[in-house]
Amino acid sequence: MLKVFRIFILLSAFVSSTYLTLKAEEQLTTGIEPAAEKFNASKLIMEHIADSYEWHIAKVGHTHISIPLPVILYSSGTGFHFFISSKFHHGTESYLGFHVAGEESKFKGKIVEAASDGSEVRPYDFSITKNVLSMFASILILLLIFTSIAKRYKEGFDRAPKGIQSWLEPIILFIRDDVVKASIGEEKYRKYLPYLLTVFFFILINNVMGLIPIIPGGANLTGNIAVTMVLALITFVIILFSGSKDYYMHIVNAPGIPWWLKLPIPLMPIVEIMGVFTKPFVLMVRLFANITAGHIIALGFYSLIFIFGEKSVYAGYGVSIVTIVFTIFMGLLELLVAFIQAYVFTLLSALYIGMALEQHEEHAEKSH
Repeated sequence: MLKVFRIFILLSAFVSSTYLTLKAEEQLTTGIEPAAEKFNASKLIMEHIADSYEWHIAKVGHTHISIPLPVILYSSGTGFHFFISSKFHHGTESYLGFHVAGEESKFKGKIVEAASDGSEVRPYDFSITKNVLSMFASILILLLIFTSIAKRYKEGFDRAPKGIQSWLEPIILFIRDDVVKASIGEEKYRKYLPYLLTVFFFILINNVMGLIPIIPGGANLTGNIAVTMVLALITFVIILFSGSKDYYMHIVNAPGIPWWLKLPIPLMPIVEIMGVFTKPFVLMVRLFANITAGHIIALGFYSLIFIFGEKSVYAGYGVSIVTIVFTIFMGLLELLVAFIQAYVFTLLSALYIGMALEQHEEHAEKSH
């Protein structure tokens, strides 16, 4: 982790010093302010947290340095198309009738094709985008880590853990004993442990990768609401199919509630049914909002360098010191948030599953 933050500090200092030095040299050479495009902080931030069809690394002058990614499209009129995103020339040109929608379009940043009436139509898009590539990288990391640990355990449980196994074993035991077992119960927790461990480490690895400013890090995967929605939906489906008879009976007819809250207007059943759907919604929004907010705050501090640098080179240098200090602090805070959000998502999922499996006392006594 220390190596990661050393790289983070060096890159922060390099970005600010390089920009301000080039600006100072241009001012000294020409004696006037350069007629460059005004820095747009909101555009920079939104481009970073949004998904894209290429992995942008840097911009030197007017030259974009990026890694093109595979584009896979299916059009109802022309069938499948396979090509590299560099054909779009960073979104400035069209290719085979497809182009990246501009800021004025409702499909902003997405690949569209021109219809016969001049409107924009979205084809079926199966492209390997920045977030998809980051997800593949995190899955590969998960497989490499846990297959090596599993191989170590196959050699015998009596051997002392070493290497990455000694780092992850306490975390696995903590999730098993203090989260899953405590929330679901001693008898039924084993069935759900593999899923909850997978969710925890998947979110954790992607949260940490989002803090690393070099490829394959830097993507805002867990800050993408589509990703958090799928994770929440998986938990929701598990709850629906694992729910006990008591769970569904108490949604429809909760005990201990006055009858006039159930009839003639079923107020409490409506509230309980809404609660079933708000649980996955909370999971989805909590993870998405916290991770996205962290990226926006860090990029906001970076933007201060360029905003003040446009006014004065000396102001830019002065602000850069404060900005880098605050960015390092935010990086450390985000590292903590990466663990907390993975833990909270796993804990809430385990609690919701445990609530669905719970058998209430009056029913348990009758069955006993």
